[in-house]
Amino acid sequence: MKVLLAEYATCHDPTLAPEGAAMLETVKQSFERCGYEIVLPGCGDFAAEIERLAPQCAMGLVIAPDNLLARYTQILEQHTHNLGCGFMTVALCANKVQTGKILRSHGILVPEEVTTGKRVIKPVKGCGSSDVRISDGPVGNGEFAQQYIDGEHFSVSIVASRVIGDACLYFTGNPPLVLAVNRQHIGHAADGAIQYLGGETPVHPARQAEIIETAKKAVIVLGGQGYCGVDVVVADKVYVVDVNPRITTSLVGIAACMKEEIAEILADASKGGGPKQVHLEKSARFDKHGKVSFI
Repeated sequence: MKVLLAEYATCHDPTLAPEGAAMLETVKQSFERCGYEIVLPGCGDFAAEIERLAPQCAMGLVIAPDNLLARYTQILEQHTHNLGCGFMTVALCANKVQTGKILRSHGILVPEEVTTGKRVIKPVKGCGSSDVRISDGPVGNGEFAQQYIDGEHFSVSIVASRVIGDACLYFTGNPPLVLAVNRQHIGHAADGAIQYLGGETPVHPARQAEIIETAKKAVIVLGGQGYCGVDVVVADKVYVVDVNPRITTSLVGIAACMKEEIAEILADASKGGGPKQVHLEKSARFDKHGKVSFI
């Protein structure tokens, strides 16, 4: 059975290419261990490559920056079975302002938008920590500012099952499956830029249950399917700072520790199934380029 793994950065974004290559290799090796034949796009026009290759494959997955992911996912969905989030959810999550409004309306804490003082300034449509900074300066075009919260940084890696059913009667898949809680290593440059430096997994913070429930609720509210990463800051409360409807760098550490295969989990979840829990037998650190070392 053929699977299209369409990773954008390795050919089209030198800054993100090492991280993209690590995520691609992790997913690719898992599918190969599970007996799938992998199809990869060439380095030409990315949209055209997906459109050309997807009809030849039984399923596919796009890995790309948030602001581009919806377009490429929509093309994939027109031609084959999507293993990731649906393109409408991806488009929603790419807009950080709109995502925050929806989360707040469901009682999920998100840093408040502010106009003065020390704050976090970020693109409305961005990817990870790119162009995110702490500043009391002006907000540029296409940016917005949130309250700065001094706390511990974690992410929760979740695989959400697809809603399944027919035209008349719908069934929901399994509850969201938590793969791991991951500690994020965050650096601060002299100019205020926030830098993602990697992390470690799995970790078990004191407020783990609250972190997990907050992340699961965020994924459900936004209609997430497939692999999703929810970034949180833990201070006086648990605040959601980003929802990534895609494979994240944390997966390279999780897959190195996890007994189960991420390929099987993604394939089963895309049909409403999958395990109720996973088993992580080791602990690992990973840098921002996806290089893994065991703890």
